[in-house]
Amino acid sequence: MTSFRENLRGILAMVAANLTFLLNDTQVKIAGDRLPIGEIVFFRGLFASILLGVIIFSLGLHRYVHLLLHGTIVWRTIGEICATILFLAALLHMPIAEITTIIQVTPLMTTAVGAIFLAEKVGWRRWTAIVVGFLGVLIVVRPGVGGFSHLALLALGAMFFVTLRDMVTRVMPTGMPTLLVAGLTSVVITITGVGIGLGEDWIVPDPTTLALLFGAGVLITVGYYAAIIAMRHGDVAVVAPFRYTVIVFAIIVGYLVWGDVPDLPMLAGTAIIIATGIYTFYRERRLALSGGRP
Repeated sequence: MTSFRENLRGILAMVAANLTFLLNDTQVKIAGDRLPIGEIVFFRGLFASILLGVIIFSLGLHRYVHLLLHGTIVWRTIGEICATILFLAALLHMPIAEITTIIQVTPLMTTAVGAIFLAEKVGWRRWTAIVVGFLGVLIVVRPGVGGFSHLALLALGAMFFVTLRDMVTRVMPTGMPTLLVAGLTSVVITITGVGIGLGEDWIVPDPTTLALLFGAGVLITVGYYAAIIAMRHGDVAVVAPFRYTVIVFAIIVGYLVWGDVPDLPMLAGTAIIIATGIYTFYRERRLALSGGRP
């Protein structure tokens, strides 16, 4: 059984990752009114890569760079790249609380993927929770009504790749340095920004915008590290429900920065997603403690 200290470490890391990623998203969304997406990804990634590079070399972790050739790192990186592109494309045009809520179906997706591809046992109760969770997402995105946008499909696509990233993170070799993984992620995302930028007209950023992107680079550096720690420490069933704290953060930030007020369907859908997610992981925790007995 996982110790209280390990679970607490995972919980705190998850909350820290939620908050720093959200604050990063906020600064990126503000910068998105001034710069094209590829340029934003490049400068944010460049600042994060420099910061992580200094830390990695100062700790001597560069001597273990050969470990990054492991197959799990390749798949994790693919998931990170695709999730970043899809998420940012949606983020620049959607209310931050709405896209954040859609992404929170990831824990339910993780359970479904584990059942389908990893042959994990998932009973009818948890399958019901998964279906109900998707209904909550449909309430938020409202397909077929005026509030729905193809951008919501980008957010849902990002969710699938976030699931891939997190599932692979769980099976990375235990000796893999977390900072090295975060550093590789940052460098690859920076290169991705250059690739996206080939089809854009870049603009010389003003000092305020550069400061925003530097802050975003620092925040995403902390977020990368905290997210990996969260997925490598503690019980998934204990840690994962704390992913939902980001919805509260997103609603508050959306109101304070952009004046976004969530409507009743969004609040209802959010409540359904949170409730089904917590139930799913409560169920997993209960089965783990009972040795798999229902």
